[in-house]
Amino acid sequence: MTPTSVGMRCPECARERTKVKTVRSPSPAVSVTLILIAINVVLFLGETATGTPLGGVSSSAVGTLYVKGALYGPFIVDLHQYYRLVTSGFLHDGFLHILFNMWFLYVMGRILEPVVGRVNFVVIYLVSLLAGSFGALLFEPQSPTVGASGACFGILGALIVIAHFRRISIWQSGLGLTLVINIVFSLSVAGISIGGHIGGLIGGGICGLLIVQLGERRRMQAAAIAGCVVVGVISVIAAIAVAGGQGLTPNGLTL
Repeated sequence: MTPTSVGMRCPECARERTKVKTVRSPSPAVSVTLILIAINVVLFLGETATGTPLGGVSSSAVGTLYVKGALYGPFIVDLHQYYRLVTSGFLHDGFLHILFNMWFLYVMGRILEPVVGRVNFVVIYLVSLLAGSFGALLFEPQSPTVGASGACFGILGALIVIAHFRRISIWQSGLGLTLVINIVFSLSVAGISIGGHIGGLIGGGICGLLIVQLGERRRMQAAAIAGCVVVGVISVIAAIAVAGGQGLTPNGLTL
């Protein structure tokens, strides 16, 4: 036996050199929140390039991309443009509109995404967007609507539900105050889709409930996502049902 720094070894083993392997640092996870913000920003730039003013649309200035993607009930029913239920959630009416929504998405998304995971986060975002489209059409089917507000409110709704079930005070965490401020803002400022905010909040809350009750249990993750998908499908069906086809000129704007 031959004495070595790691103890007594046989002559053959002592002559061998141990291969040293370095462990690479894991690649940083891709942030879905930042990807969604990037998509919204790129489409907003597209809106601006196709004629939508930075100050928002008006009766004399409506961009082509806004025209093609805004949520508007009669177009959904009469022209069968169901894609508007999704595209409207990625368009915005002016610079301040996208600025507030993207700031809200960044703050809330950076909290929720690590808690539920990227897949669940995407599901919550999209289902909330569809629920927001339903809410917007339910309240004002004859008014063109755009914005990620419904999806953002859904993220907030999911956070509140998850915090409640994990016994985290929504008031001490600031979530309750954030909700109150945004509801007051929605009710006091003209031109905001109250239905879209409420619909997104409820849709996100339901998804949060499904994920915290089912998704965190073994073998139940698929059931949680399936439940969220059902909420999204119901939102689409309900949105089409309340859209109504009563003309093709929304509030004086020729889309």
